[in-house]
Amino acid sequence: MTYSSASTPPPAPPFGRTLCAMITPFTEGGSLDLDGAQRLAERLVAEGCDGLVLSGTTGESPTTTDAEKAQLVRAVREAVGERASVLAGVGTFDTRHTVELALEAEKAGADGLLVVSPYYSKPPQEAIEAHFRQIADSTGLPITLYDIPGRTGTRIEPDILIRLAEHPRIVAVKDCSYDFLAAQKVISRTELAYYAGCDEHNLALYAVGGAGYVSTVANLVPAQLRAVLDLFDAGETAKAARLQQRATPLVELTMSAGLPGTVTVKALLNDLGLPAGPVRAPLLPAGRDAVDGLRAAYEELTAG
Repeated sequence: MTYSSASTPPPAPPFGRTLCAMITPFTEGGSLDLDGAQRLAERLVAEGCDGLVLSGTTGESPTTTDAEKAQLVRAVREAVGERASVLAGVGTFDTRHTVELALEAEKAGADGLLVVSPYYSKPPQEAIEAHFRQIADSTGLPITLYDIPGRTGTRIEPDILIRLAEHPRIVAVKDCSYDFLAAQKVISRTELAYYAGCDEHNLALYAVGGAGYVSTVANLVPAQLRAVLDLFDAGETAKAARLQQRATPLVELTMSAGLPGTVTVKALLNDLGLPAGPVRAPLLPAGRDAVDGLRAAYEELTAG
């Protein structure tokens, strides 16, 4: 975002600063646990989340049905009311199907949409741009573009992001590109709200003009992650950096220890007695050693 004066404050982020990429709780039998989802959502909002992103990567979107996705939006909306933004992940590799999911999420009460770039088929950049424009034209909801080339096989190039920013309903990016220069380029040339999608970048991206984060680790420690941004906003930048550093062991074990974040988060939530349940195949549960390591890092971070 380009400012005419250093004293001009940036606009408020469209969905808040501190968003959680919420897991989708299941019962022990593997069905959708709407009561657990509501209890988890209430906890996350009470402990500092401005918004909840449903049916994303962490929410096991590839293995939930269209009906389950809509039910989840309705249940979480009922639980949190207007206290937090509710974003629905609707991205697929099929433009027509994505439009259908977008319309259903809008009916279910979502405040916005998370739309991942089409995966598997590896469309060229002009096709990716057309995909996003068609979805944005089909709905009245604001859209967050989800750039995660490590999973989709195709990134959203900065020049495409800059062009898409001209669309009135494309308002934000969840950035998992691991291209910090590209992120700063788009931030400096557009009004897109840039959310860190990788927890190790939460503070760094915020410090160069990002809007906040969409965090997997926030399922576990929402208050501690929010405190990092609160300290930065208060001018306590050294304290913010120290708290971000203290969170690093848990971030690493959750996101970079050889297991998907969904698996590690559900494992620790279950160990803590919080709503989670099993993962759906083809994912497998974490082993006891992984759970013990996560628990130790969690207790170290939350000890004060």
